[in-house]
Formats: sequence, structure tokens, C-alpha cells
Amino acid sequence: MSESAYRVRAMEATDVAVVMEIERQAYPFPWSDGIFNDCIRSGYYAVVLETDDRVRAYGVMSSGAGEAHVLNVCVHPAERGRGLGRELLHLMEAEALRRKADMLLLEVRPSNTVAINLYESMGFNEIGLRKNYYPAAGGREDALVMARQLSFGGVE
Repeated sequence: MSESAYRVRAMEATDVAVVMEIERQAYPFPWSDGIFNDCIRSGYYAVVLETDDRVRAYGVMSSGAGEAHVLNVCVHPAERGRGLGRELLHLMEAEALRRKADMLLLEVRPSNTVAINLYESMGFNEIGLRKNYYPAAGGREDALVMARQLSFGGVE
């Protein structure tokens, strides 16, 4: 991804309609607009990546008690394979460090091998399993819990 080709900015309430369009295309069980609005109102780290004034990808992360939790990373289906998901995770890692988190956590569907490969390539390791976490066509799907230790660059 060419950094100059994409602009990163905070997600705003006015972005939610476009974010929902992407969310619906990307996932069979998308978040609701209310969830995105709650995350923005709550001060979660929520960003969009855009080009030509169009949102192409977005991410949401919460943080507290020394941990940061990646809640949503989504790239428009037509934009996949261009490094936007990796870019979002790098941005979240930098923000997690800024917020003094020493651990970055996320959940992922075991069936989402593309995401799992991305997370593993970025140093995430599987640390647990949440049974029946995600809605699925046949009922519920488990979630792999993955984590990456962050470094402040010094001894605390």
C-alpha cells in the first residue's frame, strides 16, 4: 500500500452509513450501526482509511487495564490483498502503545484462514478459544483468541 494513496482519519458518526455498507458486503453477520455509534461515543479508537474521499477500510479498538482489544478490522472486498488490513493493525498497535497497553488481543473465526494468516504474520499467537462466540449459518461458531505482546522499548 502506498501511504500517500490513503488517508487515515478518525471515524465519525457521519461515516457510519458507508461503514455499514462495507460491513454488510464483508460479513454475513455484520455489526449494527448502533454498535459503531456506541464505539465512537465511547471514545474507542475508531479509524477509517480512505482514498478519493471514499472509505476503503476501517478498524475499531478498545483499551483499558493495560490491554487493547481489536474489535473490528474490515477491508472493502474490492480492496483486499493491498495491505490495508495490515496497515490498520499497525495503526492499532501504535495507538495501543500510546495508550500504555502491553497486550493486543483479538478474536477471529477459525474459518477465517486469511485473517489468521495475517495475524500470525504480525506476531499474534493463539491463546484460547471462546466457544459459540460468533453467529453462524448453522448456529454458532467458536472464536480463536489471539494475542500479541507489545513493547514500550524499555524496562518498566
